[in-house]
Amino acid sequence: MSLRDQIPSMRCKLYLLVSAMLLLVALAVAWSSTPMRAWLDADLVVASLRRYGQAFGPVAAVCGFALALTLAVPLVFLTLVALVAYGPMAGFGCAMAGALLGAAASYAIGSLLGRDVVQRLGGERINRLSQRLASRGLLAVVALRLVPVAPFAVVNMVAGASHIRLRDLLLGTLIGISPSTLAMTLFVDQIAAALKHPTPLTFVLAGLTILLIAVGVWAMQRWLRAQDPPSIRR
Repeated sequence: MSLRDQIPSMRCKLYLLVSAMLLLVALAVAWSSTPMRAWLDADLVVASLRRYGQAFGPVAAVCGFALALTLAVPLVFLTLVALVAYGPMAGFGCAMAGALLGAAASYAIGSLLGRDVVQRLGGERINRLSQRLASRGLLAVVALRLVPVAPFAVVNMVAGASHIRLRDLLLGTLIGISPSTLAMTLFVDQIAAALKHPTPLTFVLAGLTILLIAVGVWAMQRWLRAQDPPSIRR
């Protein structure tokens, strides 16, 4: 089959990929800014996780964690409720395993819908950028996990559609989310208390977090631009 014959199928895949990403972004907004946020009541989710884990076991809990991530439920929220529901050790294991499984699932969707489209229809410049990103795939993924500039599932789908290898995505995810997950494990009681009864310090810390993310985005953009040859920068 010629490339011309494959173009309608590729365009359909592209539309599906873009639609899936837009849906995930909309879900990410909905979880925090619409009545859907009531579904993410911490006490309710913790109780549900405990019942779910007791009824079906830890593997099912990990799968549920991964499924929620693919639906753009925030990773930080899921990690916190897993730690509260299962305790520090089991919660840490559930969060890490669920994040890796969720990353692999979203990556597979992006690869299925977008990789052929990028390679065949993206043009020389897009493919060159994708390949350069893949050559630094591990560092790029670590940076994106340390500075979460987009919903977790969207990042995974973009990685799947690019030349980034699944191995780099999973290892980068493991490295990138370990510090924050470990910090949440050590201070889960204090974090949960601050969320239930916020103080002025809570808002100060939230503001500092937003500032840190903004600085991280700026630094990552400069780093990615520095990696491009002059022909791409123009």
